[in-house]
Amino acid sequence: MRAAKYRERALYMRLNNFILDIRDGIAVLKINRPEVRNALTAECWQEISEFADLCDRDDSIKLAIFTGEGTKAFIAGADVGMIKERTAVSALQGTAQGALRKLEQCTKPTIAAVNGYAFGGGCEVAMACDIRYASENARFCLPELSLGILPGGGGTQRLAKLVGLGRAKEMILTGRTITAQEALSYGLVTKVTPLEELMDNCLETARTILSKGPLAIRLAKSVINMSMTTDQDAGMLLELLSYSILVGSEDKTEGVNAFIEKRPAKFTGK
Repeated sequence: MRAAKYRERALYMRLNNFILDIRDGIAVLKINRPEVRNALTAECWQEISEFADLCDRDDSIKLAIFTGEGTKAFIAGADVGMIKERTAVSALQGTAQGALRKLEQCTKPTIAAVNGYAFGGGCEVAMACDIRYASENARFCLPELSLGILPGGGGTQRLAKLVGLGRAKEMILTGRTITAQEALSYGLVTKVTPLEELMDNCLETARTILSKGPLAIRLAKSVINMSMTTDQDAGMLLELLSYSILVGSEDKTEGVNAFIEKRPAKFTGK
């Protein structure tokens, strides 16, 4: 019944390019365009934006996992036809940037299950997620300069923060494709698994995260994100204020008591 309920909601949201499945608080959003290696259209970006909105307002969603249909591609970039038709004026709308900004700032944790090619916009989607796991056949690339453009969904900013300035410049300026193991050594992903084990690993991590205090999860994500955009003094103050809020919460009391009593905590988010 629950799955049917959310499939109806997915249709209401006009998720024409994705399959949405929500179970036990975990929403799995799978792009379903395998005939074009899950390339993104303008409509796809809009649907990602709508899904990020849904995650923020729907308390039954605790965590989201992004992946691609099939065994070859996570998301093999943007639809070239869309790029061909784009003008300077339409590009200024910042559709991809806006969608991925929402995804990055979503109050719920997000995991990218990169199950193949993550090129261009696909790499940018993965970078906007909190955690990135990759299958052994995954490949990462930002090839936009070969089309006479540059990454437009935040890739120039997020990649440098994740892998360092030198590696980011090399990847973007050369358009070189890196393997899953290279991505692991760069810090672009945090785990590489066999393809058949990828989703199980993501779900295991999701359940581990959701066993923690929900208020603590939300504030920890926010504080960590702020560390990338603010100076250390401001970040430390935000950390202290967040810590103080959590110390006064019912979840803190439950967590401490559960630890002392050697039992699983039953958090309520209060």
